[in-house]
Amino acid sequence: MSNFVFVLDTTKRSLNPVHPGTARHLLKQGKAAVFRRYPFTLILKDACPEVPVQAVELRLEPGSQVTGIAIVQADKVLFSAELTHRGRQIQRALLSRRQLRKKRRSRKTRYRKSRFLNRTLPEGWLAPSLQHRVQTTMTWVNRLCKFAPVGSIVQELAKFDLQLIQNSVSQPSDLGKVEEQQNGLQAYEVKAYLTEKFHHQCVYCNAKDVPLAIAHSNLSSCRGSGRVPDLVLICQSCQQAQGNQTMQDFLSGQPNLLKRVVAKLEMPLNGASVVSPTQWALLKALKQTGLPIHTGSRGKTNFNRARLGLPQKPWLGAACVGEVDTLKILTQQPLLITAKGHGTRQMCGTNKYGFPIRHRSRVQVHRGFQTGDIVTAMVTAGQKVGFYVGRVLCRASGSFDMTTKAGRVSGINHKYCQVIHKKDGYRYSF
Repeated sequence: MSNFVFVLDTTKRSLNPVHPGTARHLLKQGKAAVFRRYPFTLILKDACPEVPVQAVELRLEPGSQVTGIAIVQADKVLFSAELTHRGRQIQRALLSRRQLRKKRRSRKTRYRKSRFLNRTLPEGWLAPSLQHRVQTTMTWVNRLCKFAPVGSIVQELAKFDLQLIQNSVSQPSDLGKVEEQQNGLQAYEVKAYLTEKFHHQCVYCNAKDVPLAIAHSNLSSCRGSGRVPDLVLICQSCQQAQGNQTMQDFLSGQPNLLKRVVAKLEMPLNGASVVSPTQWALLKALKQTGLPIHTGSRGKTNFNRARLGLPQKPWLGAACVGEVDTLKILTQQPLLITAKGHGTRQMCGTNKYGFPIRHRSRVQVHRGFQTGDIVTAMVTAGQKVGFYVGRVLCRASGSFDMTTKAGRVSGINHKYCQVIHKKDGYRYSF
């Protein structure tokens, strides 16, 4: 089932999202019109000031590449989306610009003295590739708050619940039982903390992409306090080789390895739970909306998702952020949003050596279309006969290219195209 449809009255007051079948019924009866394609939003032709509205909760799971978004009403997931960032693209573009400027600076320094490190960064500054993630997430938060009656926002902020980890004690007899390791929120927080602390690898042999088990470092498996700072992650082969020995006995013939493992164990608890600065910047920006803000840890999200038996997807992770008892997934088709930007301001394209190879025109609108518009094209003649939907790449000649779900189609005449969604810097799919 697809996402629920957002509804606005004629005064642009957000109402309760409706089922897609109800939206089709409103359109057929002429009571509403399409206000926006992505996300699909209807606007009624009458004002509804007396219609009761039930507040919804906007949940976010920020990620380095993809941010999960979910709108939940009570225990029902009505809308879901996955926002793909373009931080790496920005990083590559800035690297290219920095390299070109460095070459130019070295060639033009005979006119003035070279100046380096003569700029100070403002407080709270983030790299453009990181700031982009905050800004694009806030763009969609503000956009969804206009189309849906959002009453509160929940963000996955901390990687671990430090208080729960510090106060937790695992019994040695329970460490070998997978069922008991995965029972309860405390075990998920501890496992997430250890996985991050030891970089997803065995502390002894540095093996990756293998099942890892929790084991005691200094004490044998038959006794010990079970404090989290004394726990390590080891692979199955190392676990069998160590057997019932202590870490000191097992590594007695490898003093360098023993020293390295002890150094990892002595890492402060806060050092492995450093939260990305973008998450704090996003939290600060969310507070400016004036809505109640709640936060949750990643361990809690994984615990809720495993308890409900849901697969590991960004939009399902967003639905499981915070306090979750039960969930009814009413949508199985999240809106896939990809940040594409608004083009480049460079008037001269260069090759990898910095030499100009092409010129870009200042004119962006051609025959009423702009690169990035989402259009439909019903081609009735020629070799490209058919119906196409996708982002358009405009040319001054009037022969456009379209990026569709099936691939790129070239040579579409502008007279066959019709805009259904104006350029806004994003690409949409399902």
